[in-house]
Amino acid sequence: MRGTNPPPFIAAGYRWGFALIASLFFLWAIANNFNDILIRHFQKALGLDRMQAGFIQFVFYIGYFLVALPAGLVMRRHGYKVAIIIGLALYAAGALLFLPASFARTYGLFLSALFVIAAGAAFLETAANPYIAAFGDRARAPQRLNLAQSFNGFGAFIAPIIGGMLIFSGVEHSPEALAAMPTAELEAYRVMEASTVRLPYLLLAGVAGAIALAVIFTKLPRGDIEQSGEGLGSQFRQLLRHRSLVTAVAAQFFYVGAQVGVWSFFVDFVKDATPEVSERQAAFLLSTSLVLFMVGRFVGTILMSKVAPARLLGLYALINVVLCAVAIGASGQVAVGALVLTSFFMSVMFPTIFAMGIDRLGPLVPLGSSCIIMAIIGGAICPPLMGLIAVSTGTMQLGFALPLACFLVVALYAYRNR
Repeated sequence: MRGTNPPPFIAAGYRWGFALIASLFFLWAIANNFNDILIRHFQKALGLDRMQAGFIQFVFYIGYFLVALPAGLVMRRHGYKVAIIIGLALYAAGALLFLPASFARTYGLFLSALFVIAAGAAFLETAANPYIAAFGDRARAPQRLNLAQSFNGFGAFIAPIIGGMLIFSGVEHSPEALAAMPTAELEAYRVMEASTVRLPYLLLAGVAGAIALAVIFTKLPRGDIEQSGEGLGSQFRQLLRHRSLVTAVAAQFFYVGAQVGVWSFFVDFVKDATPEVSERQAAFLLSTSLVLFMVGRFVGTILMSKVAPARLLGLYALINVVLCAVAIGASGQVAVGALVLTSFFMSVMFPTIFAMGIDRLGPLVPLGSSCIIMAIIGGAICPPLMGLIAVSTGTMQLGFALPLACFLVVALYAYRNR
């Protein structure tokens, strides 16, 4: 007898729908990685130090933490599509808030806008990551999620290029020059710098609105969510008994902390290690690193057909431990090169941990997904601590000991779940 054909990677009739949902991964990557540019930019536009600027990520990922659970509850009650539309609306609203914030030049208003964007992104991530399983054979969901996350990699790659060109003005002054600048001239300089965020965030709002309309009118799989008759308290107690979920939440906390920490201070690291490199050149180097991140996701999708996801995850985490050690101990282009390479090996970590964590949760998937997204709060903790280390020691390099430790935790998670 002839063997039956394997089920399609993406179910017939839903390829356009899959591409549309995959575009969400691109969209939230843009916002996430614009933050890496804002950390450097607000040091100039608002006169912040590195530790203060690190709170951009703190507020952004606190937004994820606080909104992920409500997003899961909305998803459980109203389905994936409604949760995605709400997420896009919040995302667009937060991006539009950048306009009044740029005129007021108040750090608190910028942070409020970033919180609203993060709330929208939390809805999108909580819904889109598990929804990918509904587009085909569930056994191939980790591969399909890695493919969708490749669009996230593309967004991560292109964000520093767009941000470097539209947000960075190209005008750079040393701290000494700023201190010597007349008050009126300094004020005019900072007004000009603050104004550069308006166009990119207005464009983001427009793109989010267009995608929301497309989601409303596009045929998408129902993606039925199994319902449980038990209360939230009982369901959370059940989740705690799922070792695979609990360890995935911990691993995701440390992974996101490492990823956000590395990318947040990439430009500062490059400027310290190679002072002759301009801010825009450093932003383009970050884009180069994120090209490797995107390529790594496609490569990871292929490798997982031959290598167990946990084994690949552990190998990549150990390689990044070594690369972070080189970035800390070396100098100049060698240190920068090591940091650039870390993005390739970060590529498979988030989707692999996520897919392993929600596997076989059944009706607990919405809450389990929320818990893993809440773990993104690791991105709120790492950058301020790295900034504190940099301010205390006078060097950005030592701050990268924190991502090194985080990658060690991810390697341990992979070893115990192989």
